[in-house]
Amino acid sequence: MRIAAICDKDTAIGLRLAGIKDVYTPGNDLETFNLINKLIEEKFGVVFINEAISSKLGKRLYDIRLQVEVPIIVEIPGKKGHLPEYVDYISKLIKKAVGIEVYRQK
Repeated sequence: MRIAAICDKDTAIGLRLAGIKDVYTPGNDLETFNLINKLIEEKFGVVFINEAISSKLGKRLYDIRLQVEVPIIVEIPGKKGHLPEYVDYISKLIKKAVGIEVYRQK
């Protein structure tokens, strides 16, 4: 399974060090949207996307998630942590797949 990441330059350095080869730092929303479509066409299995970038795409990213099964698009926090409006899409995917809610103890 191929893994890619769309993120800021600081996060890109860490992900490359972690072994992710396909790391992209798009300059604007249109470039990001086109990049996601390219990754879908190239059959990537997982795409990590920085929350700051994904929040700019808004409904377009949500629509992509509904239209395609692969890649799974996982939002990751930036260097400043989660955004205030963070939504845990992984928990939502698990609930949709198995029908139960998953909670993390703090």
